[in-house]
Amino acid sequence: MKRNNIINAIATLVVMIVCTNGLLAQATATASASATVVAPIAMSKNVNMNFGNAAVSVSSGGSVILAPVGTRTTAGSGVTLPATAGTVSAANFTISGAPGYTFAITLPSTATIAGPGAATMTVSSFTSSPSATGTLSGSGTQTLTVGATLAVNPAQAAGTYTNASAVPVTVNYN
Repeated sequence: MKRNNIINAIATLVVMIVCTNGLLAQATATASASATVVAPIAMSKNVNMNFGNAAVSVSSGGSVILAPVGTRTTAGSGVTLPATAGTVSAANFTISGAPGYTFAITLPSTATIAGPGAATMTVSSFTSSPSATGTLSGSGTQTLTVGATLAVNPAQAAGTYTNASAVPVTVNYN
């Protein structure tokens, strides 16, 4: 009988040790959850892109390069910029959102502008200022200007050329 009592005591002790170790192996803590929603990024157009007046030769074409600062130059021997420049402007946008946040700029690859009859010209090589990314000011705004290159074909038909669909410029928070 003593032996059974000893065995029961040892068994009880082992069970207590196992149970106690299991209880000590767990701990619980709590944490709170929070989130901050920032103002959505927005963009509004202030000024449309306009390459102004250009003259082209009958035998060779060229390009009009409009910089984001609104200045223009030519490439190729067939395009000249007359003294009467017409309206020349880089596209101009106001970006707004959370102050101090950075954003990425996505420019289109090409656009087509159409003129008299079936005449078209291609706009490509878009550039911007700031370039690739920007930072919203302490008041949550930033100006974005966009230029591009206009390909002028030899003997391009005279007239005003515009695009039927918008030229998309996209900004996203980084």
